[in-house]
Amino acid sequence: MSDNHDAEQVRKGLAGVIADHTAVSKVNPETNSLLYRGYPVQQLAAQLSFEEVALLLWTGDLPTESERAEFIAFERSHRALDARVKAAIDLLPTDCHPMDVGRTAVSVLGANHPQSEDSSPEAEQAKARELFAAFPAVVAYDQRRRRGLDVVEPREDLDYSQNFLWMTFGEEQAAEVVDAFRVSMVLYAEHSFNASTFTARVVTSTLADLHSAVTAAVGALKGPLHGGANEAVMHTFEEIGIDPQETRAEAATRAKAWMEEALVEKRKVMGFGHRVYKNGDSRVPTMKEALDAMVAHYGRGELMGLYDGLEAAMDEAKGIKPNLDYPAGPTYHLMGFDTEMFTPLFIASRITGWTAHIMEQRAENALIRPLSAYNGPDERSL
Repeated sequence: MSDNHDAEQVRKGLAGVIADHTAVSKVNPETNSLLYRGYPVQQLAAQLSFEEVALLLWTGDLPTESERAEFIAFERSHRALDARVKAAIDLLPTDCHPMDVGRTAVSVLGANHPQSEDSSPEAEQAKARELFAAFPAVVAYDQRRRRGLDVVEPREDLDYSQNFLWMTFGEEQAAEVVDAFRVSMVLYAEHSFNASTFTARVVTSTLADLHSAVTAAVGALKGPLHGGANEAVMHTFEEIGIDPQETRAEAATRAKAWMEEALVEKRKVMGFGHRVYKNGDSRVPTMKEALDAMVAHYGRGELMGLYDGLEAAMDEAKGIKPNLDYPAGPTYHLMGFDTEMFTPLFIASRITGWTAHIMEQRAENALIRPLSAYNGPDERSL
């Protein structure tokens, strides 16, 4: 067996371990703000397009007007669903999880990329931007094919968020809907050394290519303890029961009772708590405003009642606050996304943060290879 010294050094889940430096993002404990390259994310979500935030994460600075215009033109010219990706998606069953489709699509894009083995800074920037532009078509087509619908071609006269919704639903969305979607993309874009980002950095540290690292990150994001939580939130709402005829107060009463019973039964309820935040997820107020706007736009007060009841019961019993997934799930539901598509939407956003970290890892690389404390049998003979 291992000695006590080894056992004392083990930190399950790497909790509290500082693995490396990063200039991409941090949580400022003094203001409880998530910072992208030093800027509070709530300010970015209030004032910038998602395209501008992507450039900030990739380059370290806000874009100039010429940089912004150049990238917008580039992104709009790389939106179409690649025929090889469509063919691969069509081979997958419509009852597989959409994250499997996302993972496959990234791998196919990487395998067919002419610079797949070129990891120069210029090539990495180009691949990151192309992946950013190409992935919305994957999500949009996957939802549509599951509903028996055809591809909707992208439109170059629409911005990223407008076009994403256009390709998914085949019609232009109200300004309030587009803005709520943009806000969600900004808020989900980056969050330091979370599980999927760390996975991407581990793969990058072996000198694997960018698409391999992103494919691995997608696999990590699929788990319900990470990206899958926004889906789980909606499943909770569905388990409680969504009744559009119900008042907000009636829905809140039912949800509160459900949560109280779930806590007595010691059930795991997703959408609450976060390892990083001690005083509540700093992104929640901004996302909650977007949810409020969607509830008002669609006239669905009962969803807000479910939200209120669950939040109040958890706070009273445990003092645990919601995380970003909690308001994001019902927001995407109101927009018309199928619940299983919520985590692929997370991919579309987090591609920005992942690739920023991949490039940062590559620039000052060290192979990530931690030790383990052995606790199996002592040496023995056959």
